[in-house]
Amino acid sequence: MPRFIVEGGHPLRGEITPAGNKNEALPALAAALLTDEPVTLENVPDILDVRTMLELLSDLGVEITQSDPHTVIVCARELRHSAPRAELSEAIRGSFLLAAPLLLRRGRASLPRPGGDRIGRRRVDTHLAALHALGAEVEFTDRYELQVPQGLQGTELFLDEASVTATENALMAAVLAPGRTTILNAASEPHVQNLCHLLNRMGARIEGIGSNILRIEGVPRLHGCRHRIGSDYLEIGSFIGLAAATRSALTIRAAEPQHLPMIRLVFRRLGVEFELRGTDLYVPAEQELKIRADLHGAIPKIDDAPWPGFPADLISIALVVATQCEGTVLIFEKMFESRLFFVDRLIDLGARIVLCDPHRAVVVGPSPLRGGTITSPDIRAGMALLIAALCAEGRSIIHNVQQIDRGYERIDERLRALGAHLERVEG
Repeated sequence: MPRFIVEGGHPLRGEITPAGNKNEALPALAAALLTDEPVTLENVPDILDVRTMLELLSDLGVEITQSDPHTVIVCARELRHSAPRAELSEAIRGSFLLAAPLLLRRGRASLPRPGGDRIGRRRVDTHLAALHALGAEVEFTDRYELQVPQGLQGTELFLDEASVTATENALMAAVLAPGRTTILNAASEPHVQNLCHLLNRMGARIEGIGSNILRIEGVPRLHGCRHRIGSDYLEIGSFIGLAAATRSALTIRAAEPQHLPMIRLVFRRLGVEFELRGTDLYVPAEQELKIRADLHGAIPKIDDAPWPGFPADLISIALVVATQCEGTVLIFEKMFESRLFFVDRLIDLGARIVLCDPHRAVVVGPSPLRGGTITSPDIRAGMALLIAALCAEGRSIIHNVQQIDRGYERIDERLRALGAHLERVEG
């Protein structure tokens, strides 16, 4: 298993360009199965989760062509079967996005439990309820067995949670379902919006993009197209946190500032400022990191929420930055009951954190961190621990870094280009 050897305490400097959005790339690859014509996807991140998804599609009989590591041509002219391989499906959460395309192309889908980060219970109930409302029959044995003996039909759906992947599955099912579908309480994250734009380029008719009410007029067929995956705003948020915690001056290229208002507000609460220069973002070095108290000196709170709230996937990053800020802040992670358990590793490095319960942690800073041996439990906590190691004094060893590789493309190479003392050791 690979591991990172990190020598912390060295400020970084330079420019970095975010990779394509993983959470857009995975549903875009699934959506390419809705047509038998080629779909060309550009700016696809070269990460482990995407490679697993491509292997899943290839195993189903999909023709995959890559002119370079970031351009993928998907042609699903033939689908050999409707049961994705279990060991691949169980490696990534995005495998469940194949439910709607397989139902529409094959009339059935047989899906194992999806994998992904172990950050708490991650329901698929909302997916199945939406597909059932559209006409799918659902059974569960050791796999989820779905079929559409009467075909799908447009309807009105109210999702019991604003689930991103459930919204995406419902969208992909609805675009080819006869009639009109209305999705209420839909997720509206940037990657959901861009999936809508991709589907419309393929010939779908989706309205209300960016809102929590999506209206879809079913069409008889979709066609191929070319689509560029947007920059990963979660990676952008991670790099802002990296610059702040390590007191580094960084320029983030192609930062897509339209996706950053809430991210900017939350980092400002920690005393972190950045400048927008067109579509680029500049984080100055040596900022006075001081947590801004609420009115009357009350301890402030950083919490996550569905878009346009602060993304849950950046809670781990914000928590690490808070350890380097003067003051006290409550971190409230509402969505996943196991995400905050990684703070034990930060406490081992010297952070002053009280884990109140599975969802809340009080951070008191600043805490001088020291190097140590730690293990990455999931993608975002892994990146947060890497940031902690880079701002800590001394040497750190990070195990299980393949978790970080699932979501961050060649992160060790890209950070070394900024001056990080970071080495990948195999075995």
